[in-house]
Amino acid sequence: MIPLHRSAEVTAAHKNGTPIVALESTIITHGMPYPQNLDVARQVEADIRAAGATPATIAVINGHLHIGLEDDQLSALAQAKGVAKLSRADMAACIATGRTGATTVAATMIAAHLAGIAVFATGGIGGVHKGAENTFDISADLLELAQTPVTVVAAGAKAILDVAKTLEVLETQGVPVITFGQDSFPAFWSSTSPLKSPLRMDDPVQIAAAHRVRAELGLPGGQLVANPIPAAAEIPAADLAPIIATAQKDASTHGITGKAVTPYLLQRIFELTEGRSLTANIALVRNNARLASKIAAALALNTA
Repeated sequence: MIPLHRSAEVTAAHKNGTPIVALESTIITHGMPYPQNLDVARQVEADIRAAGATPATIAVINGHLHIGLEDDQLSALAQAKGVAKLSRADMAACIATGRTGATTVAATMIAAHLAGIAVFATGGIGGVHKGAENTFDISADLLELAQTPVTVVAAGAKAILDVAKTLEVLETQGVPVITFGQDSFPAFWSSTSPLKSPLRMDDPVQIAAAHRVRAELGLPGGQLVANPIPAAAEIPAADLAPIIATAQKDASTHGITGKAVTPYLLQRIFELTEGRSLTANIALVRNNARLASKIAAALALNTA
């Protein structure tokens, strides 16, 4: 069994029965520049603490799988260069070769489940990229949701994706998609979309109950909780559509493929929106962390 290196805070939370919320680390290493990435990581962790839960930022550091980072580790990761971007396919290789890697949604789910953490907050999940009928570019996040029993709180799928096809794949894989507080499936930087959510719940307690019932039924996999970005922080979908189209055209022109696609598109959209996309991204991640904390608290209360 791979040893898990829990932070002092996460170790205490396990001992005391305090709810824990997992956090990914690619948002730190691949999402924004230093020192803003460190400031945001600390702020999201603080949001979780303020909501009565314990944050567990997950990363592989020098071949060791860390469940929760001490502040000096968080600071070092935020400044590190050449950090691998880990998913299911390369997580084991990174550990085996003693490298450092930041966890995507899929890798964070795997690590959280190993550590007994049931709830994970992120920005947006990966999914089916536009043009996937030719490229077959589909994120491993979708299959991970189908097999690893973690509730993932996100602002929907990233708006750069083919969201309709992403929902179809999730349905085929038997993944519950629950939108919090509205019928419309959120569109990441925008709070609504033309797509109707498969499921709706208005109470974190209900979401926690659905997580437990899936386990009791013996159903594999987790559930996706789509949490709309606060209206004050959103970018209207009509404003974003031509910007996303331009970014995707630029990616195609420059031959960007594979794991490089998402970070390229996010950076290009940041440039084209003059930073508005990053401001919105920070707001939605913090909002997701707060909802995840409430769900984790409801699960902890039931199992106490």
